[in-house]
Amino acid sequence: MAISIQKRALDPTAPLAQSAYRRKTARGRILAVVRERYVRDDVACGVARCALCAGGRIPRTGRRNGKVDGAHVLLLDTNVVLHQMDLLESQAKLGQPHFTHVIVPQTVLDEVRHRSLPLYNRLQAMLDDPEGAWARFWNEACSSTATVRQAGETPNNHNDRAIRETVAYLAEHLAPLNVVLLSDDAENVRLAKQAGLTALRVREYVEGMQGSAELLDLLSTRSYDTQAEAGERKALYPSHLAPSELDAGVRSGALHSGFFNASPYNYLEGTVRTDAFPRPVLIRGREAMNRAVDGDVVAVRMLPESQWKTETDEVREGAGENDDAGSEDGSVVGDVDDAEEEAKAAADVAGKPRQPTGVIVGVTRRNWRSYVCTLDARTLTSSALGSLGSTSLLALPVDAKIPRIRVRTRQAATLMGQKILVALDEWRQGSRYPDGHFVRALGQTESKEAEQESLLLEHDVPYRPFSRAILDCLPTEGESWKVPPKEQGGPAWRDRIDMRAEQICSIDPPGCQDIDDALHAKRLPNGNVEAGVHIADVSYFVKADTPMDAEAASRGTTVYLVDKRIDMLPHLLGTNLCSLRPFVERLAFSAVWELTPEADIVNVRFHKSVIASKAAFTYEEAQLRKDDASKKDEITQSIRLLNEMAIKLKAKRMQAGALNLASPEVRIHLDSSETAGPIDVEQKEQRETNSLVEEFMLLANISVAKRCYEAFPQTAVLRRHLPPPRTNFETLQDILRKCRGMHLDVSSSGALAASLDRCVDPKEPAFNTLLRIMATRCMLSAEYFCSGAVSRDSFGHYGLAAEMYTHFTSPIRRYADVLAHRQLAAAIDYAPLHASLHNKTHVGQILGVVNKRHRSAQMAGRASVEFWVGQAIAKKNLDAGGSTTVGKGETRLHEDAFVIRTFRNGVSVFVSRYGLEGLITFKQDCDFDAEEYRVTVPAAVSGLAKDLTLGIFDRVRVEIGVEKDAHTQRGRVKMALIL
Repeated sequence: MAISIQKRALDPTAPLAQSAYRRKTARGRILAVVRERYVRDDVACGVARCALCAGGRIPRTGRRNGKVDGAHVLLLDTNVVLHQMDLLESQAKLGQPHFTHVIVPQTVLDEVRHRSLPLYNRLQAMLDDPEGAWARFWNEACSSTATVRQAGETPNNHNDRAIRETVAYLAEHLAPLNVVLLSDDAENVRLAKQAGLTALRVREYVEGMQGSAELLDLLSTRSYDTQAEAGERKALYPSHLAPSELDAGVRSGALHSGFFNASPYNYLEGTVRTDAFPRPVLIRGREAMNRAVDGDVVAVRMLPESQWKTETDEVREGAGENDDAGSEDGSVVGDVDDAEEEAKAAADVAGKPRQPTGVIVGVTRRNWRSYVCTLDARTLTSSALGSLGSTSLLALPVDAKIPRIRVRTRQAATLMGQKILVALDEWRQGSRYPDGHFVRALGQTESKEAEQESLLLEHDVPYRPFSRAILDCLPTEGESWKVPPKEQGGPAWRDRIDMRAEQICSIDPPGCQDIDDALHAKRLPNGNVEAGVHIADVSYFVKADTPMDAEAASRGTTVYLVDKRIDMLPHLLGTNLCSLRPFVERLAFSAVWELTPEADIVNVRFHKSVIASKAAFTYEEAQLRKDDASKKDEITQSIRLLNEMAIKLKAKRMQAGALNLASPEVRIHLDSSETAGPIDVEQKEQRETNSLVEEFMLLANISVAKRCYEAFPQTAVLRRHLPPPRTNFETLQDILRKCRGMHLDVSSSGALAASLDRCVDPKEPAFNTLLRIMATRCMLSAEYFCSGAVSRDSFGHYGLAAEMYTHFTSPIRRYADVLAHRQLAAAIDYAPLHASLHNKTHVGQILGVVNKRHRSAQMAGRASVEFWVGQAIAKKNLDAGGSTTVGKGETRLHEDAFVIRTFRNGVSVFVSRYGLEGLITFKQDCDFDAEEYRVTVPAAVSGLAKDLTLGIFDRVRVEIGVEKDAHTQRGRVKMALIL
């Protein structure tokens, strides 16, 4: 049986393991630390039918391997889990795991949890899989394997010794079944063999497995003996400082820490935003970037102010066209000279202010994951293509901000032309590119299936099916579950208000199935208005500390793609039992206000309720109903009253300084056939009813935030939008002043809102919308936070001009809302708050994951729209009898666009009809005026009849097509100037 360590002995005579060591505090004091734990002699090994243990799930038959004598079980070292998880999770063609009969010691579990929580969760999933043959062994609670750290022994050496002693114990315990230590730590393997134990490097073991040719591709490059190779190579990058030096440097202010953001336009540039400077720190050149990858947390040493530079105004896509992947240092064998390119990029841009510039001296946290790539055919020789051995070549990530990755594979011929998943392993000082390993193939490039899956993987969206343990949390009645009759009472009706008679309806986009919210309004006898927002009571079904709750916390949000939805909760809840569908009784959490005729709040009450929605409208249907003077029914009157109050609520928000920004939104119409191809693209129309719903959702979120914070000032789940630094708007202000003679006041949100309203061009109605889109990009992102983790004066929501805000109104699709529901339920004394939501650190960790998932969902949604818009454009071009690509002189789609950025060798344009941004590059540098943001394109370069001078906000005519990108092998929208 598996047990956990006890806080007190079960038996007064139980043995005691004690360890003592000294620890230095932050102030330099030396503390003696003594730790005690009670150990037992009845800890189960995990192997079935063990003569000495009860239970167990690992078959006694053991594994077979050509490198090991007889049947055996595997015991994993920590480094195997940290670096070879893709291999451990691999499955054969029939879905059978390659790795079974595996024991994971507690020492490894604890170390993996400390080093990488995502990997720990993946490991736990394998241990919990009822079909798997993996088991935990609580070696630190077992009297035969518990170890005490010795004087002078490092924590790493102590853990290695604990693992070896566990192998020795289990080898004797399970004899004649052998126990094999699997480790990529050469010293640990050597010491294990020296002690007479069976130990193998991962690569050695895999070579003895059936089907090893494909499995060897999954090995992390850390399995290869790269240390000797690295010592022989010339260092191409500066050494990274040791972690202790980085920490000391950041603390003293000699170094600055922040996220590295690679430029999407120039592969030789990136920035790091720190609190020490109002503008991002510029990182220029390969050596200065020093092996940092987009998203890494890095430490930066600033250069003297005399060496500060400006961002280049030139598009530089890709690098090293003729790199030799077989060369370990990635040296150039063609005529591309990166040194020359970097020198050219280092030239200052006339008229632009210099910005803080630095070099990266270390990486404090890697943000590496698996990336969608294609193999670069240019780095594959003909001899390697026919070879059966391992071939080294470069993989091109679909994300242009990620450098090319060197991989070794025996499947080069098969994988060429496919989308593949590649994991980053390491980036050595003597290697021009990072090393990685093949994870799996996704399918042929440009196939819809491969593109859709790659889109999810690119943005790190979890899309695995819900496990049996999660589905077991659903009501046993399934689709037939109903709110029980009121007279029966029971848990469903406990302390709920019966609101089934109210004129409640929902208003949502077309095709909405997961209806989170519904509304009602009515006149009160005193002349005031009662308005109610009713939200699906998801927390009734999703209880804390259940597998479904853990999965929802991990997913964070539902992801909406053009053609499908990746649900946060199982389909049964999201589209049925929790969805506030019409004519069905549903459990809800209600916020009900009494408002004066001027929309001032008299009071608000919160309570659990049972509702029965009377109708489900689309925005268009609700608008038509409201505007139809002939309709006098109660639902229509309710909608009109809601709209009347919403108009006044919005006016108050705008008066308080709320911003009315814009983002490109389009709706893609798909046909209903199995191919589900795009039919057309149109801009989303904003109606009064859109604003009606938005205003009451905002009111609910603000009201709930205040109530939760009153009850739980240290752990309230809130959402904030910090004011953007004024430097974020400097470029936009300068552009607006020079190109349009207009002023943008960014002194406050109210001043910004007012100046945006004034920036209108009567001759160009779309100008104001475009300006608002560009202003939106200058903003910081909103984020969830725990109230006790930040100062009170930073709670506000800049864009909404709200002092306090949260998310309460969409618990079907957002986990933060589920937490807010639990806190509000406790605040009104409906149910006690789970202990975890009293823990400030725990709440902060959960919200950190939710913030990450929220950003990923946004990016995945935008990428899905871009992909399907491209499909629609390609179809339009073909239907018109032309080619899908541009520049062929055939009939193709022509649209108006606006210039939104200028470069020395190109322009970036925005096509409002499709919500598309496109980069048009020229084959050579043009006459570029950086101060006035203008570029003059010679006719010989543009292919037009005359020279063309373009500035930001200028309207141009473009030809739009879809071309296969040479690097990613993905079809992408391509534009060309035609006027």
